[in-house]
Amino acid sequence: MSFPQFAFNNVRRNARAYIAYFLSSSFMVMVFFAYSVFIYHPGIASQNIGTMAVTSMRVAACIVYVFAFFFVLYSIGTFLKSRNLEFGILTILGARPNQINRLIFLENMLIGIVAIVTGIAGGMLLSKLFLLLSTRAIGIEDLPFYWPVEAMLVTSLSFVSLFLFISFFTLLLIRNNKVLDLLQGNVKPKKQPKASVFLSLMGVILLSTGFYALRIELSPVAIILAAVAGISGTYLFYSQLSVVVIRLLKRSRRSTWRGTRLLWTSEMSYKLRDNSRMLFMITVVTALASMGAGYVLSINQAGRDEYNEKPFAITQTYYRTTSADPDRSTIHQELKAAGVEYTEKRTDLLSASALDEEGRENGLYLIGLAQYNELAPLADLPAVTGLGANEVVVVASPEVEKKEYIRDQMVTLAEQPAVSLYVKESVTTESVGFISSFAPVLIVPEKWMEMVRVARSAEEGKEVRPYISYHYKVPAWDTGSLPSIDSQENIIGTKLRQWNTAREGKSDEVFDLTSRAANYWALKQSTAMLSFVSVFVALIFSVASASFLYFKLYSDLAADIRMYRALSKIGLSTSEMSASATKQIAVLFYIPIVVAAVQSLVVISPILETGIMNVLKPVLTTFAGYLILQSVFFIIVKSRYIRSLKKMMV
Repeated sequence: MSFPQFAFNNVRRNARAYIAYFLSSSFMVMVFFAYSVFIYHPGIASQNIGTMAVTSMRVAACIVYVFAFFFVLYSIGTFLKSRNLEFGILTILGARPNQINRLIFLENMLIGIVAIVTGIAGGMLLSKLFLLLSTRAIGIEDLPFYWPVEAMLVTSLSFVSLFLFISFFTLLLIRNNKVLDLLQGNVKPKKQPKASVFLSLMGVILLSTGFYALRIELSPVAIILAAVAGISGTYLFYSQLSVVVIRLLKRSRRSTWRGTRLLWTSEMSYKLRDNSRMLFMITVVTALASMGAGYVLSINQAGRDEYNEKPFAITQTYYRTTSADPDRSTIHQELKAAGVEYTEKRTDLLSASALDEEGRENGLYLIGLAQYNELAPLADLPAVTGLGANEVVVVASPEVEKKEYIRDQMVTLAEQPAVSLYVKESVTTESVGFISSFAPVLIVPEKWMEMVRVARSAEEGKEVRPYISYHYKVPAWDTGSLPSIDSQENIIGTKLRQWNTAREGKSDEVFDLTSRAANYWALKQSTAMLSFVSVFVALIFSVASASFLYFKLYSDLAADIRMYRALSKIGLSTSEMSASATKQIAVLFYIPIVVAAVQSLVVISPILETGIMNVLKPVLTTFAGYLILQSVFFIIVKSRYIRSLKKMMV
């Protein structure tokens, strides 16, 4: 039997241990290849967002590659430790260190090359589906299938280099081991897990520091401090604090010395300490991935809400204009050419300031009563009637619903401080419509519009005019559903936005045109790629984390078999063994998800308090997805592990 045949037989005989590692590696190669197929597609350059899409895919491919590097490195290291006895026997039989190194190198490269071939083959089968899903998710034209020679070369060279480097690197892991240590393998009894009380307290202090840093001030310095303290505290939580907690639990005989509780809690102190680095890494990456995915989902939800809340399809605003009646002929021509009926309404918003108790100015806008009542029905806002000479109505979105400038139902304008206005009513609405969502709006009698305008003109020494906005209501486009990328509303809105952009800088006017459909699709396309990429990265991470846990459990399988077999001789039943093992595996699988969820909620709670963005539901949705995937892997690993233990029970 030749040496390569010997290496092949070793891999074949250890198929149960290698199968999860092989499948995970193949899956990573397949996803990397799928990204490469998109990146090097000849038709992507002609797309409007082709450059941004390719950049996002490149970043995702790099993330997959870096993660694959650490995954392969960790997995091979775990396998080498589990095969110490085999290497010790080979050494006694006369194998030289360079022969064992050659054996390990050949085994690693054999699995790596087969994983590359399998991954590329799977990627070829699914490449058309991947292109279809990616184009639909991003919102671009379908990309036809092509023969991805460049993608094959890049994927093959990248992963061959990865497996070569790691195969050479892992040879250092067994070079200095003594024969006696190799022969003992995993039979050598483990030492009692030790934990430092000082480091445990330091972990509590670091986690508390990260928690309170975000409560004091939401600033870049506070975020960096919270991240460093939280990550460091998380590692100490797994390596030190968890051991101390289990040790304290074992001291309570009333709660611990019942059934198999003492058995599995004692074993957990070993497993948590041995797997502290792996659990720490899974927790940190899960928290970061979930918060990132939750943030992207919240942006998408905000875009959908903004579209649904806008009653007007198109709005043209002139912040500075030389004409009291600006030219809108291009907008009229486009709407008429589309064959849709529309209603045009004008608003004049005047910038002003209200004084609070300390004399500070709070920015707001003024709108005349007549204009407001004309637009209110179109924006589903309540009409205002019976407004006195010095009475106002405040309308604001929930994000700016601050009443510091209202004192005893009175508002004092900085431009007219001698007279206070009585707040007849305050209206809070999500349907901002023609009203600014960043500042409150005061509905005032027309005379106050002129009084404030004159006062501001005198103060600034130049003519001050209100902002002129034209709002276009198109009933045919108010379908109650989100527009498609090829809808008439999005096509016309995008065309008008491009026309508006081309006009900038060519006149003394300062203006802006917004289209709710064009805005929605611009935001959707910018985040859709991130969402699409994050799904595959999250899937890879879930598969890899489950493989990590499987490898560690498999490496401890021999020791666990000896322990449970000995216990079965003194009365431990198969059901008790199954319950004990299930609890231990469940803790390893679910504790990183629970800790990551708690950390994510701690981080996003200051954002929720600001009311800037609702990220709670998206983050919880992301964690629910992780939990479902982890539960599937848990059931698979648990069944295989317990089945192996049952075979050795007396």
